[in-house]
Amino acid sequence: MDRGPQEPGPLIVTEDENLLDDLLRLCAAAGTLPAVAHGGSARAAGWESAPLVIVGEDCVHRLRDTGRRAGVVLIGRDAQDARVLMQAVEIGAERVLGLPDGESWLVDRIADAVEGDRRPALTVGVLGGRGGAGASTLACALAVTAARQGHRTILIDADPLGGGLDVLLGGEREKGLRWPAFAESRGRVGGGALAESLPQLHSLRVLSWDRGDSVTIPPPAMRAVMSAARRRGGVVVVDLPRHLDEAVSEALAQIDVGLLLVPAELRATVAARRVAAPARAALRDLRVVVGETPGPGLPEAEPARLLSLPLVGTVPWDPHLADSLARGAPPGAHAREPLARFCTEFWGRVLGGAEGAAGTSGTPGTGSSRPGGLAGTAGAAQSRSEDGGEAVS
Repeated sequence: MDRGPQEPGPLIVTEDENLLDDLLRLCAAAGTLPAVAHGGSARAAGWESAPLVIVGEDCVHRLRDTGRRAGVVLIGRDAQDARVLMQAVEIGAERVLGLPDGESWLVDRIADAVEGDRRPALTVGVLGGRGGAGASTLACALAVTAARQGHRTILIDADPLGGGLDVLLGGEREKGLRWPAFAESRGRVGGGALAESLPQLHSLRVLSWDRGDSVTIPPPAMRAVMSAARRRGGVVVVDLPRHLDEAVSEALAQIDVGLLLVPAELRATVAARRVAAPARAALRDLRVVVGETPGPGLPEAEPARLLSLPLVGTVPWDPHLADSLARGAPPGAHAREPLARFCTEFWGRVLGGAEGAAGTSGTPGTGSSRPGGLAGTAGAAQSRSEDGGEAVS
């Protein structure tokens, strides 16, 4: 589920108060709280168990009896100084850094160490083929269902004009950060720190909009937030607008599977063609979900055929859904509802029972109301900034 024990932070070994202040600040930027061996034994403070050890050059002498371990970074006033490089060899450091030049690299290294080698989240984006198709409702239901099954889940509202997914989930008053707080984000955002800062609704974390004026999210901020959510592992669901700008293109670049929700109507299918064209150019995998209509409509497979896209399945019409939402029940909350059943079957085929399992293969559904198997490929490359630090071999 969403909450769990705090990931262990790095160990800092230094007596230099100014350096300690700098390192504490960098750990906070990486979203973690370190242990500090300040005046005590590094071994007793967690030398062997810490995911990363950051050593000030003033304390190298304290480590001569601790033994070698991987994941040691030495901070020196001059990373090119021969004496500092010899100290790094002595303690088996993987890299020597000088601050402030090495700050960006060190924040990334701390975050990598704390978050570990967790498999990136399977990321599903939901698009409406036309206005009012129900894409936001489907996105919420997918997230609620994934969380109910025990997967780490983040729901990201990428549509500033959609009214807010926190409202749809009944959590507009829940404490936590909204999109405006991340508008200036650049570079690395810690996945754990991101999740802990967001409202928790129905066992999942939700990044939505506040009630103020619309805020434009710059592409670097979207890239940073999406990357952080993916690094946390589990499942990420993104509610996408039909109009694709540069920020939305950044989101699409990190989505494994795109679901285009198209009501079973000819006019809706024609409208969906205009949405599908740019989305298909940016997405690695775009598929159609057909929304059943209350009256006569197109045959189930026809929208997918007309759009030349694989069919995932059909969401059955539920005459009670509007009343359920009006009563404050989140989409997908009741396992027997048609929408919840669709989402449960979808995740069963995509995740195959393993949290964050990307690469699940299968044959797309072509004539069944059940979701077809999908081939999601998680693990978009993460860019990392480099500095002038010296790697020690």
